[in-house]
Amino acid sequence: MRKSFLILSALLLGVGATAQKVEFEEYTLDNGLHVILHQDKSAPVVVTSVLYHVGAKNENPDRTGFAHFFEHLLFEGTKNIERGEWFKIVTANGGQNNAYTSDDKTYYYEVFPSNNLELGLWMESERMMHPVINQIGVDTQNEVVKEEKRLRMDNQPYGQLLPEVKKNLFSKHPYRWAPIGSMEHLDAATLEEFLAFNKKFYVPNNAVLVVAGDIDKTQAKKWIEQYFGPIKRGADVERVMVEETPITKEIRAEYQDPNIQVPMLVQAYRIPSMKTRDARVLEMISSVLSGGKSSRLYKKIVDEKKMALQLASFSFSQEDYGIYFIYGLPMEGYTLNDLTKEIDEEIEKLQTELISERDFQKLQNVFEKNYVDANSDIEDLADNLATYYKLYGDINLINTNIDIYRSVTREEIREVAKKYLSKNQRLILDYIPEKKANN
Repeated sequence: MRKSFLILSALLLGVGATAQKVEFEEYTLDNGLHVILHQDKSAPVVVTSVLYHVGAKNENPDRTGFAHFFEHLLFEGTKNIERGEWFKIVTANGGQNNAYTSDDKTYYYEVFPSNNLELGLWMESERMMHPVINQIGVDTQNEVVKEEKRLRMDNQPYGQLLPEVKKNLFSKHPYRWAPIGSMEHLDAATLEEFLAFNKKFYVPNNAVLVVAGDIDKTQAKKWIEQYFGPIKRGADVERVMVEETPITKEIRAEYQDPNIQVPMLVQAYRIPSMKTRDARVLEMISSVLSGGKSSRLYKKIVDEKKMALQLASFSFSQEDYGIYFIYGLPMEGYTLNDLTKEIDEEIEKLQTELISERDFQKLQNVFEKNYVDANSDIEDLADNLATYYKLYGDINLINTNIDIYRSVTREEIREVAKKYLSKNQRLILDYIPEKKANN
């Protein structure tokens, strides 16, 4: 039986190695805009996307929330797209669009039937060349962002989890604030400050354009030159890496959330950049600990001992630093300290014992599947191409990143767990219901 399992695993590895080769072509316009083309004739759709290398970490500490604000603001309209018409144009032409902001990037995309490629390129060039940034748009989007914050954070159970972890793990780096930022900062900002932010970051030499799907590359290149070529290059964006002081003593913190009844235990560790090998190993460690119902933490604490309603761990990967999370909701009769004790025992096992050959092979199979799934959707593939180029600095990782995971050893898993998941390098956050004042 064991021999058959290993043979099947080897076959899966072989399939994964060849099934997902992503072909692409890349070049750079004279104004610095990097262009990536990926042809896929399997369906008559096309994705046009632009990633700007600007996120919450690029903000002034007294003006947080700008990058996320611009995610909304740059849908307001352009010189040639009237205010309120953006989404109508997309929908009327059979398309859909969206955008998101992180600490490191802002990403916009449209999905159209392939016969509307020119429209998608024109709209993104309009956003880059001719955005209309005025007080009406700023005031409108200010209210939109405030409502989003109320819905997603202020009135959402556990909605302050990530901001509370970040502000305790980072004291110097701009990762210490959340991308949605401060409403007070946005209220205080002037129109001139928004215009300056746009001029600095939303320029061709700080962006990458990805066109993926059912395209004629020769025609696509002509349209790209026609619509994006005339856009003027901006000043080079100066990037300064802010170094954090190593954590050498356990940090204890508490947050009271009025929106919850069940307390949450949170263990968080500051980990290295997502571009490092160790960050990939930590992703594998996360899978060992809580990747599914057969994982160590879930099986022991949730399934067998029934001490927790929910338990999970994950790596929050970012360009400069990452965060490794472990969190759990205790069952009635158990405390946050009870969960901490059980979790620590499993981490110590990872730090002192090699995982079994069988568990290691299962782990490799999980990451082979993740590799296939990551690029199976044309929208995700376009995002991955942009991210690997702009944030990782190596676009071909879309094909070779899996080789890093394949090369990880059982000994490496043990050593990385020992290196980063020590008690004196972590935050313990007691995320609890709001305490009622005594009458």
